[in-house]
Amino acid sequence: MKILGVVPARMAASRFPDKPMKQILGMPMVEHCYLRSAMCPLLDEIVVATCDSSIYNYITDSGGKAVMTSDQHERATERTAEALLVLEKANPDHKYDIIVMIQGDEPLIDPEMISQVVKPLLDGKRQVSNLMVSLATKEEVTNPNNVKVVTDVNGNALYMSREPIPSKEKFKGQINYFRQLGLIAFTREALLRFIALQPSELEKIESVDMNRFLENGVSICMVETKFEVDAVDTPEDLVRVEEKMKKDTLYKKYKESIS
Repeated sequence: MKILGVVPARMAASRFPDKPMKQILGMPMVEHCYLRSAMCPLLDEIVVATCDSSIYNYITDSGGKAVMTSDQHERATERTAEALLVLEKANPDHKYDIIVMIQGDEPLIDPEMISQVVKPLLDGKRQVSNLMVSLATKEEVTNPNNVKVVTDVNGNALYMSREPIPSKEKFKGQINYFRQLGLIAFTREALLRFIALQPSELEKIESVDMNRFLENGVSICMVETKFEVDAVDTPEDLVRVEEKMKKDTLYKKYKESIS
């Protein structure tokens, strides 16, 4: 199987403008995501998908690969799909079997997480897989930047929301909450189906891409990861992540390789 990793990134993020190019220890955040993802042995290729020339030029000038996409996309999944089509148009004989969407605002991503999300698709029986992580504190559960997910008895997603789900209003026992991560693997057919479907009502209400699939009956296999995840949604997040990066062993490896 040919597996492509795509890091969608844009400067016009509403919550934190210019976020992909914010510096973390002297390196733009999107470059951390790109270099760490490239360390995953399952990926045959990794590209940054962007509508901003500043991101495109930085990645390509640094020796990486990037593709320019439309600036009209509302969803990262749509930008990822366009990147796939751009690459395949440039090389019609080159088709990808699995595409992994890797968020450009999670600079502490471990390449093993990419392997975890890809593996459920390798037997050809599933179309979409998505990582999730347990939420430990009330602040994490109530934070609308954390998309919560509930699953069925087979581990497939039932629904995703920015609100705490399931509700605790009628239940006084322990509830295990999970955050849906933006690390998602698609078969080629599933990713192209996503852009063929109309944006769904719950997708728009929650501002969650994957609700488009759920409303149209497309199963999403949820895989729990034990890796620590720390997304950058605010300037305060950036400061916290930079402190963690100083102690990160992976950072030291790829920093040395480009020095």
